[in-house]
Amino acid sequence: MGIFDKFSLIGRVALVTGSGRGLGLQMAKALAEAGAHVVLSGRSSDMLERGVASIAGAGGKASAAAFDVADLDAGREAITKLHADHGRLDILINNVGARDRRPFAAFSDVEILDLIQTDLLSAIALSRSAAEIMKAQGHGRLISVTSIIGSMARSGDAIYPIAKQGLTGLVRSLAAEYGPFGITSNAIAPGMFATETNAGISANPDMIAFMRQRVPLQRWGQPEEIAGAALFLASDAGSFVNGHVLTVDGGMSIQM
Repeated sequence: MGIFDKFSLIGRVALVTGSGRGLGLQMAKALAEAGAHVVLSGRSSDMLERGVASIAGAGGKASAAAFDVADLDAGREAITKLHADHGRLDILINNVGARDRRPFAAFSDVEILDLIQTDLLSAIALSRSAAEIMKAQGHGRLISVTSIIGSMARSGDAIYPIAKQGLTGLVRSLAAEYGPFGITSNAIAPGMFATETNAGISANPDMIAFMRQRVPLQRWGQPEEIAGAALFLASDAGSFVNGHVLTVDGGMSIQM
C-alpha cells in the first residue's frame, strides 16, 4: 500500500457532530472525499440537508442525523440507529462547542452545567457508545475538537477553556484504554478560523491587526484548512498516532 492509499476511507462510516456548517462541515467533506459515508449531525435539519446535498453534489456519500448533543440519551440513540443502518461506525468526530464569554462569577451553577454538558459530557457519552461498536470491529478513530484556549487562559472566558481541557483529558484516557482494541483517540486544537460564526470579528480591522501581530502566518485560518488534520487522524495514515493533540493555529500558541 502506497502512502496516498493510506488516506483512503473507502468502506468507512463516520459521524461528525456540529457538521451543518463551519469546521464540522469542512471535516465531513474531507472524509467523504476520501471515500467514507459521513453522517452529519446537528440541531438544524435544514442545515444538515444542505450539507448532505453539498457532499452528494461533489460525488460523496452522506446522510443526516438531527439531534442535540446536550441530550445524552438522544446521542446514544443516534449512535445505535447509525450502527443499525450501516452495520459499523469507524470514525467519530466530536466537534460541537458552545461558548459564553462572561466573567466567571456571572454564571449560575445551572449555566455552567449546561455548557459543560454540551462541550464535554456529550463527547464522553458519544465516545463511550462509539467505542463499544469499534471494539467489536477491532478498529476505530475517536477524534475530539478542542481549542488552543484549552491550554491557555483569558479573563472573561472561563467555562469554554475548562471544558476543552477536559476534552484533552478524555482523548488521552481513551487512547490508553481503547488502544489495545485497535482504536486511536486524538484531538484537534484549532486556533482562530474565519468561520460563519466569526464572520463579524474576522472582518474587524482591529482583529485583523491583532491577528497579524499574534499569529506568525499573520492571518485567520480558512475553514477548509482544518480538513487535512481531520483526514490524517481518521485514516490509516495516522494509525500510530494515539493520545495526541494536533494544533492547527498558524503558530498562534507558540508565539510570545
